[in-house]
Amino acid sequence: MDETNHSRVTEFVLLGLSSSQELQPILFVIFLLLYTGILLGNFLIILTVISDAHLHTPMYFLLANLSFTDVCVASLATPKMIVDFLVEHKSISFKACLAQIFFLHLTGGGEMVLLVSMAYDRYVAICKPLHYMTIMSRRVCVILVLLQWCVGFIHTVSQLAFTVNLPFCGPNQVDSFFCDLPRVTKLACTDTHVISLLVVVNSGFLSLGSFLLLVISYTVILMTVRKRSSASMAKARSTLTAHITVVTLFFGPCIFIYVWPFSSYSIDKVLAVFYTIFTPILNPVIYTLRNKEMKAAMSKLKNRYLKPGLVSAPMRNVVFLEAK
Repeated sequence: MDETNHSRVTEFVLLGLSSSQELQPILFVIFLLLYTGILLGNFLIILTVISDAHLHTPMYFLLANLSFTDVCVASLATPKMIVDFLVEHKSISFKACLAQIFFLHLTGGGEMVLLVSMAYDRYVAICKPLHYMTIMSRRVCVILVLLQWCVGFIHTVSQLAFTVNLPFCGPNQVDSFFCDLPRVTKLACTDTHVISLLVVVNSGFLSLGSFLLLVISYTVILMTVRKRSSASMAKARSTLTAHITVVTLFFGPCIFIYVWPFSSYSIDKVLAVFYTIFTPILNPVIYTLRNKEMKAAMSKLKNRYLKPGLVSAPMRNVVFLEAK
């Protein structure tokens, strides 16, 4: 085989968010606090759902899986970015770069499917309430989560198939804080216009397809609850507002980066920060602040573990009932 078919690049240099040395310590503190918030917030949701029997329902099962996926998405790029704020040479090995691309698209593609599953759960709960537990059985919930990871795996393998055999023999600077697939492919020592188009089509199809399914689902739900009482409409709107907010925050940057043809590197960096860091930290806030059951369960969890000597068991039950 010709030598040009082999990758001579052993590492990529990440240019990061900013080249200003004065900003590096400030950015280090900011993103360290944000990442800590992501871990604490999402693990708190997972712990709350596991520990409270009242939350052992399909809705909260999917919500706990969303929190786990958010932790994975944030942990694939954020720790490396935080460490790079403290070093001058921000590099990542070739194999680590490909691994980062693989797992980012695995979790990102899977989260899109999970959000569609959560919309389907809300559709069944609101439009077919009498058949909810029959349709959304434990078996169905497990299948939906397995489908999430299967679709994510197929998506990421198809993406890497375009990239793994490309010859990288010269430029190795990636203008981002992680190995972003479109920018890595542009560094190859060959014409990558067709490959870049395939990458965009692949990601765009999954992003736009999932987003359209979500729009259709929420439209059908809102049309259904319009025919019911004002109380049902208010409750449905409260639930759907949280879901629609999360969907917009997640899909907006993804669609803009992979589908919109006129985006610039500076804008892409901001949007990449948004869906890898801000969305995972906003999800716990959105779902807990607007959800009475989650707030009550967290209050019960706090009283159980943080104040064991001050609050007796009967009093904890009273607090929980009043919160509901």
